[in-house]
Amino acid sequence: MGRDIGRDRFTGADFDAFSARLRGCLGALEELLRSPDFGEGAATIGAELELFLVDPAGRPLLANQKVLHEALDPRLTYELDRFEIECNLSPVSLAGRPFEALGREIREVLTSVARAARAHRGRAASVGILPTFLRGDFGSRAMTPVARYRAISSALRERRREPFAIRIDGPEPLETSADDVALEGANASFQVHLRAPPPRFAATYDAAQLAAAPALAVAGNSPTFLGHRLWHETRIALVKQATDDRPSAGRRDAPPARVSFGRQWAGATGAGLFGFLVDRYAPVLPVLSDEDPRAALEAGRVPGLAELRLHVGTVWLWNRPVYDPAGGGHLRVEMRALPSGPTPVDMLANAAFLLGLTLGIAPQAQAWTGGFPFADASRNFYRAAQDGLEARLLWPRAPGGPLASVPAREVALGCLPLARRGLRAAGVEAGDADPLLAVLEARIETGQTGAIWQQHTLAALEPRLGRQGALAEMFQHYLRLADAG
Repeated sequence: MGRDIGRDRFTGADFDAFSARLRGCLGALEELLRSPDFGEGAATIGAELELFLVDPAGRPLLANQKVLHEALDPRLTYELDRFEIECNLSPVSLAGRPFEALGREIREVLTSVARAARAHRGRAASVGILPTFLRGDFGSRAMTPVARYRAISSALRERRREPFAIRIDGPEPLETSADDVALEGANASFQVHLRAPPPRFAATYDAAQLAAAPALAVAGNSPTFLGHRLWHETRIALVKQATDDRPSAGRRDAPPARVSFGRQWAGATGAGLFGFLVDRYAPVLPVLSDEDPRAALEAGRVPGLAELRLHVGTVWLWNRPVYDPAGGGHLRVEMRALPSGPTPVDMLANAAFLLGLTLGIAPQAQAWTGGFPFADASRNFYRAAQDGLEARLLWPRAPGGPLASVPAREVALGCLPLARRGLRAAGVEAGDADPLLAVLEARIETGQTGAIWQQHTLAALEPRLGRQGALAEMFQHYLRLADAG
């Protein structure tokens, strides 16, 4: 979705041509994956950090284009709404001290954004959802005025044919609706990428699916939206509903929502994951490139597969398969579920646990998934989002063993040694990983995630300040603590 496009209106002929090219891209990818040398190379990780821009009162600041112009940092780009910026961090080798390198770059980009935002009386905030959002902060005025966002909002609206309905349960259930996708911009995440060689890609992907629930349970940082106390990770419900292009009627035979956990295990080959996205989701941005993927292969070039990459970029699975032509071509798992914030150390700790657990499960992925119904893995993910460390997850005592209902904090604590082994086996130095996993262990033992801290602080302030005043004061305190690390 980061690709710039020059149009926001398309014809039926555009969609027909795009669909045909998409099939050609899928065939070219399948041929590439049959090549024994394709995608081999050292494992790398990368990340994307989304940040909110806020004014001195902690309210959303609609200035992302101005801040980007001021910052002149190529790692920064705008996001869907004008109060959000995305930071694209450089990929680093997984072996050695990758988290130290990512942490150094996170601090660099935060400094870059802070310097540019100050010129507009603003600052950056790392949090899953701004606690200070009001309903009037959204709508067409909030969206960044670029063609790709207009195009996708228009396409999803046309497919849905009715307003986007938001219904989130929790302690204070929320119901609202929107005429466009601007509510999706209420969410900020810390997305982690892991490169995996094609022979091990499907196993790595399935391992990431299994690891997502315990990792999300310990990472919650989005407990409120529009003044309502909702899920520990309200983002998970909000993003799904804010972009759901399926009409409310006739969903029984419809594909999953464009934001979803998926439908089944990847199985033996990564090609099937891309095929699922092509088969089950209609294109929404039919922009053709100049490349014929078959001609590129016949000429001995690694094809860009621009249409496939653009299409995959409009289906937001919580773990998304990525093809990238860079460096001779490779595959990555994009892990999209972790929230932004509260601090760089917290985000790196979340990433270390998720990556380590994925790497620890992957060598035995078939044993794990053989006794683990996919529907139970999906339910685990949403339970973790809703109840955080207090969720009950279905989890085996050993790979392939019977599933039992276990508190998420016990699952996460039990998974820490496996995560540590996964990182060690990948060559991550103990001095880089162990301090971050210790942060996770302390968080589990104290029961204090970012979401829990926000809930408790809000409860302490509300009797004196009322709901909106307490949210504002809680967020100011959050920002002060985040600045202190």
